[in-house]
Amino acid sequence: MGLVKAAVGDAVLTFMWIICASTIGATTSIIADIIGVEGNASLAITTALIFVISVLFGFIADAFGGASFNATGTVAFYIVGAAGDDDTLMSTAVRFPAQAVGAVGGVLALMELMPLEYKHMLEGPTLKVDLHTGAIAEGVLTFAITFVVLVVIIKGPKSFFWKNWMISVAAMAVIVPGSSYTGPSMNPANAFGWAYVYNKHNTWEQFYVYWICPSLGAILAAWLYRLVFPPRQPSKQKTA
Repeated sequence: MGLVKAAVGDAVLTFMWIICASTIGATTSIIADIIGVEGNASLAITTALIFVISVLFGFIADAFGGASFNATGTVAFYIVGAAGDDDTLMSTAVRFPAQAVGAVGGVLALMELMPLEYKHMLEGPTLKVDLHTGAIAEGVLTFAITFVVLVVIIKGPKSFFWKNWMISVAAMAVIVPGSSYTGPSMNPANAFGWAYVYNKHNTWEQFYVYWICPSLGAILAAWLYRLVFPPRQPSKQKTA
């Protein structure tokens, strides 16, 4: 029953995440127009929005008992030994499909609810380069953001808000260059949701670029973390 609850929590959380994350661009545009800014100022607005969403979803995830909207993150934390008691590779195999279902639901809801004048701003991860370049880019970007998240969450400041601010800045640092390659996604469930709506969910491009390479990137980031920060060996108790 615990695994079923976790899967349901992941589906609901991913549904909400897709709606919020996918409207950041439109929200940034609206705010920028209201206050009359552009360029770097718009990037600052986007970073602030990512920070607000990160903080909000941190609380929501805790309220759902440790729900997740990204399986690559769950796997990475499992490898470094910092996952929750219920976060195992077996549970991830069950929870990822739930995340994918939540992502599809979120995209479908967005397509219906988004005002017409802003609907053109809705765009999921899109391959803008050749297949192998896109795959490398998605893997490298996922590797970078996963390693930063691991360091910040495990070794970073104790402040919940500082952790989220640092992650938000790091996210922008990979999103800006990644937008010219793959979107980017760095989240298989997110990519699947958009691909399903556009009937591209069963293509080699989807699996190779948005599933396989991000997963490999996250795994390599976790192993690099273990190399840089070796896990502590349990101390041996002396016996009388």
